[in-house]
Amino acid sequence: MRESIESLLRSVGHSVRSFASAQDFMRADRRDAPGCLILDIRLPGRSGLEFQRELANSDVHLPIVFITGHGDVPMSVAAMKAGAIEFLNKPFRDQDLLDAVHRGLELDRDRRSEAAMLAELSQRFESLTPREREVMALVAAGRLNKQIASDLALSEVTIKVHRAQVMRKMEAKSLPDLVRFADRLAHDTTKS
Repeated sequence: MRESIESLLRSVGHSVRSFASAQDFMRADRRDAPGCLILDIRLPGRSGLEFQRELANSDVHLPIVFITGHGDVPMSVAAMKAGAIEFLNKPFRDQDLLDAVHRGLELDRDRRSEAAMLAELSQRFESLTPREREVMALVAAGRLNKQIASDLALSEVTIKVHRAQVMRKMEAKSLPDLVRFADRLAHDTTKS
């Protein structure tokens, strides 16, 4: 089955690596490229669902397509609730597997792009002084310069200087950009 899936994926131009066991996968060096994991429910030594949990706990975030010859509804529900993108019963159509893998690769590309964008935003945010961070938070909350000046016991001119520095360092072209950046950073912090 593994060789058949490898052949199918290579036939449409995908780079493929296969592993005989979950342990082999965990020991292997993984390329820093978008990927999708095709995982059988029945693995040597443990179930695919247990391995899915281990991957999540190990901070490995690959989209997973489950395949099985022995699946049932509760098993597929558990896999999907834990983040699997597809659950295919053997025998499955080649096109169904290819469609699931293509969707998985696209999801992983999107996740990687989002992570890179958040890392860049975080780096920009780290370049702000503590006072600029305060000003950014208040600007993003919709406060006016004179209100921020009053809140921080500073002059309005000083707030305008800090605000300009925040806009420049965060590479925000407009106030809505800055608010979006602040929201993204806040959302990322609450997820961590």
